[in-house]
Amino acid sequence: MNIKITADSTCDLSPELVEKYGVEILPLYIVKEGKSYKDMKDIVPQDIFDHVNSGGAITTTAAINAEEYSEYFTPLSAQYDAVIHINISSEFSSCHQNARIAAEEFDNVYIVDSRNLSTGSGHIVVEAAIMAQNGATAEEIVEAMNSLTSKVEASFVVDKLDYLRKGGRCSALAALGANLLSLRPCIEVKDGKMGVGKKYRGKFEACIEKYVVERLEGRDDIVTDRIFITHTPCDKAIVDAVRKAIKKHMQFTEIIETSAGCTVSSHCGPNTLGILFIRK
Repeated sequence: MNIKITADSTCDLSPELVEKYGVEILPLYIVKEGKSYKDMKDIVPQDIFDHVNSGGAITTTAAINAEEYSEYFTPLSAQYDAVIHINISSEFSSCHQNARIAAEEFDNVYIVDSRNLSTGSGHIVVEAAIMAQNGATAEEIVEAMNSLTSKVEASFVVDKLDYLRKGGRCSALAALGANLLSLRPCIEVKDGKMGVGKKYRGKFEACIEKYVVERLEGRDDIVTDRIFITHTPCDKAIVDAVRKAIKKHMQFTEIIETSAGCTVSSHCGPNTLGILFIRK
């Protein structure tokens, strides 16, 4: 079968990976001062940081509506035997619901809820593309991806809570206390929902390295084909240290660095970094 894999821009795959796997990316919207911009087309994370640093209000995100999904799917449905679209978790956005509504117009468009975000979703996209390239049917891919979503382990460590506070996701008091105590919270995705895990204390660089070690050390339940290092703007030395720590504690076939897009950047701000992988 000739199958096309599509995904929301929130999957945070690099242009190189998008090209390698032939994925079609559908951009969400970033709302800045009341005006909507297409994620990673009309606006990039640095635009958000520059805006906020100059005193502007925090940006927000908006879903792709059902009509737009229908417009995306129409030519692809005619060109391919099947189209499989992978959404950001339905717990985070109405994108999945809207895509399902649009898919009802077609008999060869399938919708998968990744139950994840960023390259947590990216893992699902890549695995679906690999199966498609290897000749699997659409039904086989959808069934496999629905089973895989619960095995993706996604987490990020946030340097400061300023963006979460400005976005209304934590109180000013909590943010002030975290900053004063040098607490760096770990944001985890579990069962399609986002929550706070361990809070690391100390300099960001040291916290990140400790986080990587605790995520990987002594584990035998991790698929070692691929791990993503995904981050908003961070010092290169920190990213290099993360790569070194990964290699020290586990041998992955691929260690792939990607930049977080506007969705993660809007909520978490700069100096946010995570490692994302699949469990057995």
